[in-house]
Amino acid sequence: MDTELLKTFMEVSRTRHFGRAAENLYLTQSAVSFRVRQLEGLLGVELFTRQRNNIQLTTAGERLMPLAESTVQLEKRIRQEVATEDARNQQVAIGATPNLWDGFLQQQVPSLIDGAAGLAVAAVAHSSTTLVRQVLERTIDLAFLFDAPKVDELTTLEVAHLPLHLFSSQPNQPAEEAVGEGYVMVDWGTAFINDHNLAFKGQASQQVMTNTGRIALDCVLTRGGAAYLPVGLAQSHVDKQELFEVDDAPVIQRSVYVSYHSNGGREHIIDTVVRQVADANNSAHPLVKKLNPDDIGIGGLDDKR
Repeated sequence: MDTELLKTFMEVSRTRHFGRAAENLYLTQSAVSFRVRQLEGLLGVELFTRQRNNIQLTTAGERLMPLAESTVQLEKRIRQEVATEDARNQQVAIGATPNLWDGFLQQQVPSLIDGAAGLAVAAVAHSSTTLVRQVLERTIDLAFLFDAPKVDELTTLEVAHLPLHLFSSQPNQPAEEAVGEGYVMVDWGTAFINDHNLAFKGQASQQVMTNTGRIALDCVLTRGGAAYLPVGLAQSHVDKQELFEVDDAPVIQRSVYVSYHSNGGREHIIDTVVRQVADANNSAHPLVKKLNPDDIGIGGLDDKR
């Protein structure tokens, strides 16, 4: 199937407007309409309900959307692999949730490239559900996640323990006050929420809730307050005395997992990436609990599926 038809479908879905989609794609509106009709003809279904100033996806269109995204991503991956083959030996596509990029992985991409000669890196951020689907569809090679997916086709390994500390905009603030007015509750996953509830037993009175650590950090720096953050995200602000660790607050540990396709045929490059990322983070942030290197080898690890 022509991916240009899928890209046009995705743009119309995103803008909910044929004219704006045409502008973004540098096409005429009639060309966009023709491509959508052509795709509908190929599939034998209607993808949009067309009412004046109200374009919505049909049920078939909603089902097509994740498949279209995966197909376009796969085409992009193929083009990247072919384009980089002469210049580099291998390309690896790494996915992670935004929180893991912010607090665990982002600073390590340069060292990953430097430490693995001939490696080209593609880095993407998505929700954990999307990342697991992309690994299954082989549009990315491996995904770093807080919660281990239980999928038979995937091998999932625990690669690190990331401690989350309570940081406040006020020095010497007790934990009971820090989780009061101005507290920003960050969703660091199911295990974090359970441990957080046990630690504070309903004392927390979050003013803001978010699933992204960087939003929480910006909110605390701008308006004051406190939030649980990884050291890697908060350290530069601690150094400038813009943030202060709440000493009597419990440190909540999160396990970091990596998942990859069990029959992907790329075990060597995945092993290289996993070891490099684990070593880089352990040396960059001493508060990240270091795992036994013998437990990180792709061939000799206890699978957590």
